[in-house]
Amino acid sequence: MNGELSGYLHSFMEYMQVEKNFSTYTVRYYRQDLEDFFAFMSEQGIASLDEVVYPDGRLYLTKLYERQYSRASVARKISSIRSFFKFLLREHLVKENPFALLSQPKQHKRLPKFFYEDEMEQLFHACEGEDDLSARNRALLEILYATGIRVSECVNIQLQDIDFEFETIHVKGKGSKERIVLFGHFASNAVSDYMEHARKALMHGKERHPYLFVNARGGPLTENGVRYILNGIIKKAALTGKIHPHMLRHTFATHLLNHGADLRTVQDLLGHESLSSTQVYTHVTKEHLRQTYMSFHPRA
Repeated sequence: MNGELSGYLHSFMEYMQVEKNFSTYTVRYYRQDLEDFFAFMSEQGIASLDEVVYPDGRLYLTKLYERQYSRASVARKISSIRSFFKFLLREHLVKENPFALLSQPKQHKRLPKFFYEDEMEQLFHACEGEDDLSARNRALLEILYATGIRVSECVNIQLQDIDFEFETIHVKGKGSKERIVLFGHFASNAVSDYMEHARKALMHGKERHPYLFVNARGGPLTENGVRYILNGIIKKAALTGKIHPHMLRHTFATHLLNHGADLRTVQDLLGHESLSSTQVYTHVTKEHLRQTYMSFHPRA
């Protein structure tokens, strides 16, 4: 990678992290996608980003399909490159965005995976215990299920962000956007118990930081730490497969809609900018209704 590409990539990564406030994982994928494209440029003898034109984008798209990437991966890679050129155009570093008109492959929409209510009860039952880590795990699971927040938002909750009187949390979301989320008395009780007893014990009187959730050594809990804890819970609950924190977000939205919540309210609670992002959950609830009908109606 030449000096120009390296400098532009560094500036874009900085923009993604600081201004857009994207997660470490998202930034890592963007970097990999762009480095792959830079390798393609080198293969084609393209020395500068200003030399990239629309046919190059079409050729790169063809190359991705030849390498048998899935539609979702191809769409993500093209989106990454398009965003990169958009940034460069905004900074007057290139004259045009050759990927602006490049059509992305249509993707098959997958219905979000979620837990049924009896499965959630199994997960909560798996968190029972008198030790400090069990109290922490209960509070973590209750907050994720009660609020539907992203794992990145969860690990960044600070003590000052929680209002027990109004049962709200001030959340810092994607793109530095902030919102207020609600939680109920189950989460309130679990978090209060954790804060009063377990959190202090886990910090061993040594750590000094404002983050709500801590690891076994008292430091702030990381996104990987949350994944590790949740997989431990699902294993203890004897449920099959692995749990991803986003499944609890999907579960939160699906259960609200199943119990009569309107789409706009769920959109606000999830922090979605577009209603179309929330509408996927209506397909989930309709599928749930269909399966229930087919299972229980005598003439289905």
